Amino acid sequence: MVILVCLGSILAGLLGSLTGLGGGAVIVPMLVLGFGVDIRYAMGASLISVIATSSGAAAAYVRDGFSNIRIGMFLEIATAAGAIVGATLVHKLPTAYIALVFGSVLIFSALLSLNAPHESSLPTEPDRLALLLKMDSSYPTAMGMKSYCVRGVPAGFSAMFGAGILSGLLGIGSGAFKVLAMDHIMRLPFKVSATTSNFMIGVTAAAGAGVYLRNGYVVPGLAMPVIVGTLLGSAAGTRILLKSNVRSLRLIFSVVIMALGVEMIYGGITGRL
Repeated sequence: MVILVCLGSILAGLLGSLTGLGGGAVIVPMLVLGFGVDIRYAMGASLISVIATSSGAAAAYVRDGFSNIRIGMFLEIATAAGAIVGATLVHKLPTAYIALVFGSVLIFSALLSLNAPHESSLPTEPDRLALLLKMDSSYPTAMGMKSYCVRGVPAGFSAMFGAGILSGLLGIGSGAFKVLAMDHIMRLPFKVSATTSNFMIGVTAAAGAGVYLRNGYVVPGLAMPVIVGTLLGSAAGTRILLKSNVRSLRLIFSVVIMALGVEMIYGGITGRL
């Protein structure tokens, strides 16, 4: 079982690194549906692995100039606070309810990921608050460094608090919602959103993981192979992202997450979880 969990976590870490999800959106359904692990213990292992994934991928993205550190550190204030709130609700909610919420979040994330704004429609005029916080930056492309402007900072900050609640409640990095907020609301290029999300999810997960650990939902024997697998997968993902097609990444992400979301909802309704 340890070997199988590790192999599955490699795939989850790869997907998490490529899309900014952090792998938790795949790890939790894999452990619950594939190995029969109680959903709360699966979420505890997932949060620990999200920290590992962020550590494995974020350094490379920062080094290569994709992640926007100033945006990430500012938004982490909201996500960390939300994660603590969400984690305190876990042991108070029925398993079936958590599964239904989890599945719905996955499906919602998959649908919105396919409807992202095209890079050509990104804003070119600076936002006053973004200028004040010095958030505008640039990222490397095949044609050299490309500048971008940041919009909707207050709305993005509010959305990040909600993403933090989902992270703590569901045991995921909530990278899909972080990417969504930066992609649709703050209008960042997708690769900047995904890499900045990877930079942020470790802090978000750490905030919620402390509550899970206190409640006894983190089992070292389960978390260990998950961490090893996600680290290996995220390391491979950082190399692939730099040369990958953005549309293909969104499609792969959406198909996988949609299928897992439907299965989680079905399990919650039928009482199998």
